[in-house]
Amino acid sequence: MKSSAKTFCRLAALGVALLAVPSLLAAVEPLRPPAVPLVACDPYFSIWSPADKLTDADTMHWTRKPHRLDSQVRIDGQAFRLIGANPSDVPALPQTALEVTPTRTIYSFAGAGIKLTLTFMTPALPDDLMVLSRPVTYVTYEFSRTDAADHQVTFQFGANGEIARNLPGQELTPSITGGDGSDFWYNVIRIGTTAQPVLRKKGDDVRIDWGWLYLAGRADQASAGYPPEMSTNGTVSSYVARLDFAAFKVSDQPVSRMLMLAYDDEFSLQYFKQNLRPYWRRNGDDATALLKKSAAEYEALKARCEKFDAELMADLRQAGGEKYARLCALAYRQIVAGLKIVADDHGQPLLFPKENTSNGCIGTVDVIYPLSPFCLLFGSSLTKAMLVPPLDYAGSPRWKFPFAPHDLGTYPLANGQVYGGGERTADNQMPVEESANLIILTAALAEREGNADFASHYWPVLTKWAAYLKEKGFDPERQLCTDDFAGHLAHNVNLSAKAIVALGAFGKLCELRGDQAQAAEFTGLARQFAARWAKEASDGDHFRLAFDQPGTWSQKYNLIWDRVLRLNLFSPAVLRQEMDYYPKVMKQYGLPLDNRKAWAELPWSFWTASLTGEDADFQKIFDPIYDYVNATPSRVPFPDFYWTDSSREAGMHARPVLGGIFIKPLLSDALWQKWSSHDTTKAANWAPLPP
Repeated sequence: MKSSAKTFCRLAALGVALLAVPSLLAAVEPLRPPAVPLVACDPYFSIWSPADKLTDADTMHWTRKPHRLDSQVRIDGQAFRLIGANPSDVPALPQTALEVTPTRTIYSFAGAGIKLTLTFMTPALPDDLMVLSRPVTYVTYEFSRTDAADHQVTFQFGANGEIARNLPGQELTPSITGGDGSDFWYNVIRIGTTAQPVLRKKGDDVRIDWGWLYLAGRADQASAGYPPEMSTNGTVSSYVARLDFAAFKVSDQPVSRMLMLAYDDEFSLQYFKQNLRPYWRRNGDDATALLKKSAAEYEALKARCEKFDAELMADLRQAGGEKYARLCALAYRQIVAGLKIVADDHGQPLLFPKENTSNGCIGTVDVIYPLSPFCLLFGSSLTKAMLVPPLDYAGSPRWKFPFAPHDLGTYPLANGQVYGGGERTADNQMPVEESANLIILTAALAEREGNADFASHYWPVLTKWAAYLKEKGFDPERQLCTDDFAGHLAHNVNLSAKAIVALGAFGKLCELRGDQAQAAEFTGLARQFAARWAKEASDGDHFRLAFDQPGTWSQKYNLIWDRVLRLNLFSPAVLRQEMDYYPKVMKQYGLPLDNRKAWAELPWSFWTASLTGEDADFQKIFDPIYDYVNATPSRVPFPDFYWTDSSREAGMHARPVLGGIFIKPLLSDALWQKWSSHDTTKAANWAPLPP
């Protein structure tokens, strides 16, 4: 106790703000993000720094293509680089710290008698979908002196117009507005492609080439321009939106300056041939209104973000410890950057995840499944906005199969399934996987709300899928599951567990609807299947990968929903036996998915780690994951699919599936209730699926 008190005093004397036990924080290795989120708004407006220091590499889009931001500061006439590796002949101001929170990335620099705190803030507040959906990131510079002298400071910030195009060579058109004494005293630079091919492209390794990039700074503090970037043959290759801040003195009081980066896509995606606008535009706002509101609300949003970050991080520490909280903060930014929220014809929110670095699908059900703990934690509005598109599609005349769809198309065109046999055949579909996913998540929503009102609207398809799982779910035929990178597998034990949990979840929905007979039927069937599963999947001291494959094993991550939904289908002894086996097959950087290869999928590892509810079990699986994140040489946004023996990315990064990391708060009724009750959007009736 004495050493803890001394540690606290030393840290307090240094001005370190702590939100957990100081002695514990001091012992935790700092988190080194594989890539650092700077602008994390949606799949197109997503800019990262792939280096330990902000000056070690140029910033990039999550697809690794250049999306360059740059900044230099002059202190008493001496130039220093702050963002990006160029110009290399300008020395970097030494970076002293980096912190990533759910809504902010905070860099600290010091040199030449100045301390600089550079903050990128994306106010992704989940209780307010209007704010969450705004494509705006604030960049704040706060200067203070570290000696007794006064210092003259000026700085500049630039955003390359390549952020607004898909490929080099697309012609850009820049312009400047504002600063004219109106009610919006900001200089605004706008850059976009001359052609503006709205929603003409789809795919994975694709960047936006319609809409407009905006850079805005106060007219009384900064001048605006868009200097051309020249190619080697002497032609204009791009323009750089540039703010040059006038000189100011840093004396006794700190000096702050703020600018805004924004992207107005005008139309975000196509939903069954209907072009939909972003949710923040639902009441008629345009880019000018967006920037005005964002400027006017900056101080209030700054305070809200600081409060949200502190409170959420404290609760995440309570749930899983300091390392867990840090990984959740990094994942939070990536999740938001992988989603787009649009408004339907009724002005209601529709949430679409993009399957980044996989196949570029939109609204993929087995991406929604791992994403779901994030949405469920933060309220019904996000969860319903996520579930409505696939459920509406499944209930439409277009979908003719007795099982659930896999996806709604290829981002940003949600015009119908493209995976496998699409709408044509059952080839290469995921029947048990997707049907069980949507039943489980609909039941989880009902569990939180205490009623099945939302489920009742989709009762015909839910009933059809429950019947399918009753017939096909216990011993699945040779088919794909969400781990489709591993190929087809018959008699999949983990997929069987999912089907069993889904049948129990359907029984819970029946009970909430007042249908006691059907509730008893499906709950009884699920219990019968669970007991049979424990016998037929047994392989001595663990459970198999497939019923017919002795000597195999796999993570049984799907069992986590038995705990979340409090179904109690599988005995604690089953979970204990499985958990005791995992340390025997652990690699240096985590628990592989199964015996076939050394790869791991992060959401599933977190679900597996949480199966027993024992902290010791969780830490055994979690600690190597933290080591992996710090060690991986793959400098891309948080790879969720990686090799546990080498820490290298196995092929997928920047995906919103990291929502699965937020499973632990769902296992605490108090935390789940607390955060979901903050939801203020209260979404109502959605528009019908476009014909």
